[in-house]
Amino acid sequence: MSDRAVWSVSELTARIKAQLEEGFPTVWVEGEISNLRLPGSGHAYFTLKDEMAQLRAVLFRGRGRRVRFDLEDGMQVLAFGGLDVYAARGEYQLVVELLEPKGLGALQVAFEQLKRRLEAEGLFDAARKRPLPAFPRTIAIVTSPTGAAIRDMLNIIGRRFGDLRILILPVRVQGDEAPLEIVAALAALAGMPEVDVTIVGRGGGSIEDLWAFNDERVARAIFNSPHPVISAVGHETDFTIADFVADLRAPTPSGAAELVVREKLEVIRGVTELYGRLCLAMTRQMDLRRERVDGLARRRVLTEPSRVLREWTRRLDDGAARLQAAARAHHRGLAHRAELATNALSSQHPLARISHGAAVLAQLRGRLAASASHRAKASRHRFSAAVGRLQTLSPLSVLGRGYSLTRLLPSGAVVRSAAQARPGDAIEVLLAEGALGARVTDVRERDDRHQV
Repeated sequence: MSDRAVWSVSELTARIKAQLEEGFPTVWVEGEISNLRLPGSGHAYFTLKDEMAQLRAVLFRGRGRRVRFDLEDGMQVLAFGGLDVYAARGEYQLVVELLEPKGLGALQVAFEQLKRRLEAEGLFDAARKRPLPAFPRTIAIVTSPTGAAIRDMLNIIGRRFGDLRILILPVRVQGDEAPLEIVAALAALAGMPEVDVTIVGRGGGSIEDLWAFNDERVARAIFNSPHPVISAVGHETDFTIADFVADLRAPTPSGAAELVVREKLEVIRGVTELYGRLCLAMTRQMDLRRERVDGLARRRVLTEPSRVLREWTRRLDDGAARLQAAARAHHRGLAHRAELATNALSSQHPLARISHGAAVLAQLRGRLAASASHRAKASRHRFSAAVGRLQTLSPLSVLGRGYSLTRLLPSGAVVRSAAQARPGDAIEVLLAEGALGARVTDVRERDDRHQV
């Protein structure tokens, strides 16, 4: 057992690390980025994978600055670097030195990524783009002072319209320092209120040469400029992020000069044409005013003023007559209303009301007396008729025809049947005239034979 070689974990890992680093000092690897992590340190950790396997990879911050595009999960890339072993975890990984997107170039991918992001933020909105001034007096140009672009722009501006103030802010237009110089120039122009419009641009070149105008810092500086900005980068077929952010894109720097400054002769022709149209309009207005004055001069109010005065005198007399007639009619109306009011007031006088009341009272008294007399006569007539009917129905009338009325004494009850009395009862016989006192001697049934 003593001849068995035993390795510690550290020794074995170090041996493997040395073998891998010596065997694969540099290698190109193609794969898909996944599990991307971007901590605050600036390093990028991700996994390269294909259908069969996966490989851990790291892109340190110093190397990552060279990568123009943003890493994204799912992106197919070509990674160049060397293998390394991370001893703390016993994992091997690819330390990336270069990274390129598969298919499109790195700069093109970076361009598309930045374009999508800034467009989503609204930096390309057409609604915020400002119109160029019609006649700028101060033009600022941010470009290289030694390039052909600045010479072309100055020649065109001087030829089209001289006596303009041109501010040239010299900057580098390519290289790593170019974006910072362009941003600084635009920031300096922001404090110059006399500037009317700014041209930012350069001549043509490759996408690498034009990359300074695809920088996000330059795009935001153009967006925040207080003056209208014209982007004039490269040739007509070249497009940069600055073109989309600027208020106006010119196909070339020369085209920018033509857009920002009108040709002086064209302006003079336009002014001359406007002057001619103004003179013609004024002549027409003068003719119209002259015709109107001539027409007014021929009117009778000016040629025969006395006739107009006579007409107005006649109208004044007619008006005075109508006014007097209206005044009289109004007076009559007021007098009639006053008479009606006086009569109404007189009828409400206390003496008149007392006299009227006395007459009404006398009339009512006469009507009451006549009504009382009539009603008294009617009452006496009804009374006499009632007395006659009572007399007809009175027992005394019956007694006057020979009949009598018998009552028991002392009760006074009328005897209607013989059975009511007994022999010896005292009775009273009422006659038509007077009464007879008697006593019952005999009580018997009625005998029709003795009926009278």
